Amino acid sequence: MSVDLAIDNGIAEIVLNRPAKMNAFDDAMVAEMNVRLAEAAKAKVRALLIRGEGPGFSAGRDLAGAEPGKEDAEAILKSVFNPVIQTIADFPAPTFAAVHGPCLGVGLGIALACDVVYVADDAKIGSPFGRIGAVLDSASHLFMVERLGSHLTLELIYTSRFLSGIEAAQLGLVNRAIPLASLVAETRKLAAQVAQGPTVAFMESKRLVRRIRDEKLSLSEVLAAEAQAQGVAGRTADYREGITAFQEKRTPKFTGK
Repeated sequence: MSVDLAIDNGIAEIVLNRPAKMNAFDDAMVAEMNVRLAEAAKAKVRALLIRGEGPGFSAGRDLAGAEPGKEDAEAILKSVFNPVIQTIADFPAPTFAAVHGPCLGVGLGIALACDVVYVADDAKIGSPFGRIGAVLDSASHLFMVERLGSHLTLELIYTSRFLSGIEAAQLGLVNRAIPLASLVAETRKLAAQVAQGPTVAFMESKRLVRRIRDEKLSLSEVLAAEAQAQGVAGRTADYREGITAFQEKRTPKFTGK
């Protein structure tokens, strides 16, 4: 298998495991990724972590089988790769990426589609597409423009310059840069911490943040949406537990329900 899944204490960990190919995605690996994501969602996990095995997170699409001039590049994106990015972005639990080494193409899209991205200091992040006459894909135009601005996004696209993990964190493309030796442990620690929280409330915030970005909600619309989300949270056992624990001056025990 080229994509592994482990579930423990409500946390799913998906591992891209094709290290000899720098975790580059061929059709079989994409199919496995879809299966693992579906399995994790079906298990109703409270957090999802995605990482890569070997020397890098993912070098993107495996171009060994590409047929330039013959293949339908638009159809490949629409039918093969775009659904993976959408599934991760819509995953019904908080999502985390632990990124090291090369993180390019669909690999970059997978990482940036996660809610929180931790990277190794020496990660290699960027758009090499200019070197092969192609266009940056996997929603990375959106992710980069909203975090870096159009000017820096286009500079990186035009020059094919890679960002180190430290630079990517300094610019705000990712959440945090961490020494490689502690990257996975720190990301797992964060995922575990979040998984023990009021995940129904967290998902309401995740949906609201997405609406603010996609629908460009006004102040009054955000206030109304927050009130509606609070209504959803207010009907959960976690809400009752959280308020009661606060009143009783003890640590709450959330169940994600």
